[in-house]
Amino acid sequence: MRAMRLFEPRSIVDRPLSMIDQPLPEPGPGQVRIKVNICGVCHTDLHTVEGDIHPPSLPLTPGHQVVGIIEATGSGLDAGVPASLKPGDRVGVPWLYSTDGVCEFCKRGEANLCPNARFTGFHVDGGFAEYMIAEAKYVLRLPSELSDEQAAPMLCAGIIGYRAMRKADVQPGERIGLVGFGASAHLTIQVANYWSCEVYVFTRSEEHRQHALELGAVWVGGAEDEAPVSLDRAIIFAPSGKLVPKILAKLRPAGTLAINAIHTSPIPEMKYELIYGERTLRSVANATYEDGVEFLELAAKIPIQATITKYGLEDANQALVDLKNSRISGEAVLVV
Repeated sequence: MRAMRLFEPRSIVDRPLSMIDQPLPEPGPGQVRIKVNICGVCHTDLHTVEGDIHPPSLPLTPGHQVVGIIEATGSGLDAGVPASLKPGDRVGVPWLYSTDGVCEFCKRGEANLCPNARFTGFHVDGGFAEYMIAEAKYVLRLPSELSDEQAAPMLCAGIIGYRAMRKADVQPGERIGLVGFGASAHLTIQVANYWSCEVYVFTRSEEHRQHALELGAVWVGGAEDEAPVSLDRAIIFAPSGKLVPKILAKLRPAGTLAINAIHTSPIPEMKYELIYGERTLRSVANATYEDGVEFLELAAKIPIQATITKYGLEDANQALVDLKNSRISGEAVLVV
């Protein structure tokens, strides 16, 4: 099998991923081998290959928005595995690869915070490859309404955007700010529209502003601009801590700002008045399996339409370059 491997993190302009041939992986107990059809390309992949976040070991195959077909199964698939997965089933592999299932967070339904959680394309090899291994009870069944290419962006950009909306306390009919308008935000706005929210988009890219308007934003501008109304809720998707005080200033009292980023630059010192008035500032960390099940059902119901740009597996470096330079409207996907 072929895989795009990371041996040493460095700037994406130096093309850190290398195409190599390696043995076909064998599934162990409770695991499945998946023939990869499509894999989405995420900012978390970019942070990994450039060394902003550090996987526990290298070399590594990135990629955690994986759509494919189960080709082989290991032993022990009866315990805790939904609906008897079998060869030929179409599934998705999200960011959350596995948890310990016994810690206080898992018992409280907060498996996304499990201290022993493992993540796809970070702790284990991911989907920038022709085949990969997954833990059977964490793979997601995909609605038939979603094609492979449409399903891939849902598996991280969509799921985490959905969780961010919940953690931002979004209620139907509210005024929502989306800061940064890439892969996750362009799916999140479609959920917001479905919930009859007014969406205000803050982004530097003129192309992304136009994309936001096409998807139903009522206003677009930059983070330095004054929105025409106070916001009930806002979500920051851009990995820039300096945006936090700017967006807090746009929230009404008792509003909520959620930061949807696995890595971001430092948040600067700011005046207490920005958070006074019972405003809430919170982070969004990963997502649970249940988030994935709920969101995929919602995505098929709306239905959400992802804007995608296709690349070949061998072009993964270029996809990440284009992602870093905001050349992609929506999400990049690798056609494997």
